[in-house]
Amino acid sequence: MGLVYAKMKIFHFKDKVDSLSITKDEILPPIQIRIKPTNVCNHNCSYCSYKIDNVQIGKDIVAKDRIPREKMMEIMDDIIDMQVECVTFSGGGEPFCYPYLLEAVKRLSSTPVKFATLTNGSKLDGELAEVFAHKATWLRVSIDGWDDESYSAYRGVPKGEFTKVIRNIENFKKYRGKCYLGACIVIDKKNASHVYELIARLKDSGIDSVKIAPSILSNSSTEINLYHKPIFEQVKREIAKASDELSEEVFEIFDSYHSQLEGFEKGYTWCPYLQILPVIGADLNVYSCHDKAYNLDEGLMGSIKNRRFKDFWLSDKNKFFKIDPSRHCNHHCVVDMKNRLILDYLDADKGHLGFV
Repeated sequence: MGLVYAKMKIFHFKDKVDSLSITKDEILPPIQIRIKPTNVCNHNCSYCSYKIDNVQIGKDIVAKDRIPREKMMEIMDDIIDMQVECVTFSGGGEPFCYPYLLEAVKRLSSTPVKFATLTNGSKLDGELAEVFAHKATWLRVSIDGWDDESYSAYRGVPKGEFTKVIRNIENFKKYRGKCYLGACIVIDKKNASHVYELIARLKDSGIDSVKIAPSILSNSSTEINLYHKPIFEQVKREIAKASDELSEEVFEIFDSYHSQLEGFEKGYTWCPYLQILPVIGADLNVYSCHDKAYNLDEGLMGSIKNRRFKDFWLSDKNKFFKIDPSRHCNHHCVVDMKNRLILDYLDADKGHLGFV
């Protein structure tokens, strides 16, 4: 199969990319929407960006918030009507703790809209797991510990939870559905020497791909790089060993760890991805992106508490240009490289396009 984590996917949606300029009047639907249905979580990860004080993401989060059932169904109907390509359910909290997730994905499953989820995997069982196995495009389990003891220390859960998650992964594959099953290993100093070990364990459990990402403990790239510097080369060796010994055509290892540990400063003044992949929070606010979710000062685009998402999106194009990345986004940004590619494409001199 092709690359799951290809950086150029957006250019397969040329009409959308060409519509992004502020000079264009047409507002097209987003390609993808990330929905955070609930802020409730049954794990308590020590590195969770929504809970640590010195990162801007999640600074205004309210733990008890969740999208009411009626509003979620209205959002699903708008997404279907707008012909949005894809929906990802994520946190905030743990999506599988949301009581109306099954009803929401069943509504999407009979339409062309693709859906996926990020999850800790602890509740990946029963009818909801079976629906995801057969109807979802992908599901990704976040993980950190490499055994019951380390996993419990990371997440504040009883010992045995790691074994439970691995069992849920194995059982998920037994449904023999079409859903692509991934995992994301969040790296810090405690698990840096266990990367190969955990990748091998995940492959044995039936995982199709593993993404390796750094823990983000600060808004400052300098502070984050200083934290990761002692383990930087060790993690590189662990990933290289896993890639050499474990990678196959049907098992992808994606190193996002080293690509994300770069400077966070932005030299551009508007964000193309704001129109491509917005976030709907459990508080019924629409945010510019995952990295600014629950930041009311810098990430808020507007509220849909008393209006439909469709009406909000298709009105007033100025809302897409009020966030200036050079001033508001000098922190970790998962789409920074993609934004740079899009801006380079849009800024190309039309008179010189043939000189490739």
